Amino acid sequence: MSIPLLICDDSAMARKQVKRAIPDGWDVDITLATNGVEGIEAIRSGKGEMVFLDLTMPELDGYGVLEKVKAEGHKSIIIVISADIQPEARERVMGLGALDFVKKPIDGKKLTEVLNKYGLL
Repeated sequence: MSIPLLICDDSAMARKQVKRAIPDGWDVDITLATNGVEGIEAIRSGKGEMVFLDLTMPELDGYGVLEKVKAEGHKSIIIVISADIQPEARERVMGLGALDFVKKPIDGKKLTEVLNKYGLL
């Protein structure tokens, strides 16, 4: 059964990059969101069991998405993929329930490592 996977990033290039990094054979049904509001709507409609989330986005940033997911009790597995790699950012997203925090740009090797680390592949 396919895993509903949401890629939430305002950059079209970043969304494509994450899509290309997805391991071959990983059975996912991909939904794309360009901002946090679209991301939350996708999660609410069951399209974000697994989420790759950017932090810096218009309308609702990644922190806001994490806060809403936590407040609304969604069970989404969220991996933050962001260029903002300050220790404070990592600490904050982990405190809000993110599974991991990965530096952009991401490639297939790194994404596979992260997914294997948590038994998601």
